[in-house]
Amino acid sequence: MSVKSIMIVGVGGQGTLLASRILGNVIIARGLDVKVSEVHGMSQRGGSVVTYVKYGESVSSPIIDEGEADIILAFERLEALRALPYLKDGGRIIVNDRAIAPMPVITGAAEYPDGIIEKLQASADTVSLDALSLAQEAGSIKAVNVVLIGVLAKSTDIPKEAWLETIKATVPEKFLDVNLKAFELGYSYE
Repeated sequence: MSVKSIMIVGVGGQGTLLASRILGNVIIARGLDVKVSEVHGMSQRGGSVVTYVKYGESVSSPIIDEGEADIILAFERLEALRALPYLKDGGRIIVNDRAIAPMPVITGAAEYPDGIIEKLQASADTVSLDALSLAQEAGSIKAVNVVLIGVLAKSTDIPKEAWLETIKATVPEKFLDVNLKAFELGYSYE
């Protein structure tokens, strides 16, 4: 098996770290080598958060260089656009179609760009969805991350049951029902 690379991008507080933990755990359960590297910006203040996940028979480094990512899982559309140079030709972007204004936009020093989803769609195979609405349908807006994991799961060759078992083993019991429903809504999105 060749090495696969997935980049998870978002802003602090969106649950990217739980998403990367679920992804890493499901890969480990499949008996594959996995390397994960988390890069935190000003994550407590809504800054960029990036997680690199590489897996296969043997992985030497978690770092994903430009043009290497098979999939970019983006929790916010501007973060997806920023990560676009990392996507390989023929790669896929899964993006939550929500805008979270970064500090320069909040302070008036910059404007949030228009047409981001259209730019992504013109550049790559793009799945754009309102993951927040699906998370609300599942029972909690905090389940956006697991909705997106559900969409991602459908783009991998890892069986659905393995994802469900990993979620059950990773998510605390009191949040399990909401997260399982969120996963199902994401998995059946396309």
